[in-house]
Amino acid sequence: MRHPGLKLRMAIVGSILFGFYAVVAAGLYATFGGSTTVLALVLAGSVLLIGAQYKIGKWGALRSVGAQDMPEDDPRFREIHRSVERLSDDMNIEKPRLMIAEMGVPNAFAVGRKGAGVVVVSAQLVQLLDHDELEGVLAHELAHIRNRDVVTMVIGQGIATIVGLVAQFAVIFLGDNDFADIILGIIVGNIVQFLVMLFVLAISRYREYVADSDAAGAIGRGEPLARALEKISGADHSRSRISEEASALCIFGESRSLLTKLVSTHPPTEKRIEKLRSY
Repeated sequence: MRHPGLKLRMAIVGSILFGFYAVVAAGLYATFGGSTTVLALVLAGSVLLIGAQYKIGKWGALRSVGAQDMPEDDPRFREIHRSVERLSDDMNIEKPRLMIAEMGVPNAFAVGRKGAGVVVVSAQLVQLLDHDELEGVLAHELAHIRNRDVVTMVIGQGIATIVGLVAQFAVIFLGDNDFADIILGIIVGNIVQFLVMLFVLAISRYREYVADSDAAGAIGRGEPLARALEKISGADHSRSRISEEASALCIFGESRSLLTKLVSTHPPTEKRIEKLRSY
């Protein structure tokens, strides 16, 4: 079984998210006098919201960095295309669409799923890394596509948004519908959404370790990706043109304080490097 630790964590977090969702659904069911129509509307709305988040999120991430197709016949990118073709075959996925972007910093991210994936690398990353280091980064992003990480995160974020919104309106409707109830509803909704997102973000951080492990397996060792992370983290990130949404998808995202680590999508870079060098 591939990644039993991830499967166990997903089962636990999935059960927790389902529990939040079930409580909200039961509350709505009781509030509206046992109306199955309301439950059907909530379910349909949830599916539409998550689908819209996925489509808009993918489009927004690519647009935010000005990503353009990476020409396969350009001498600068031929080796990148060859590496991705070989790695995709080894990982048993279709070769994703490759794009290049001026992000202002060395970084990379993947969006989409198996069969419809996109890998974006910054021009600064191509300039900074040696070929084996860049190959490690590409393998990491391909692992995210193979493991359906982006889809999983969108579903988790969608559930958090839905539960938060429903909790907010439930407080308003169950109260007197006055201004105080509206303020209380907003506060409760945000707190509930934050609590749900803590579980989603914990899985996101673990998925980075899994993608690192898969990348090390694909290229035969973890050292090239470890060196790549050292170079990326050591670069000047003050000129970054990466949006907050796209940053959550990138291979590098640093959080130093305890609070920001708790709500970060990425684990500490030094721990990732340490693990990579143990493979």
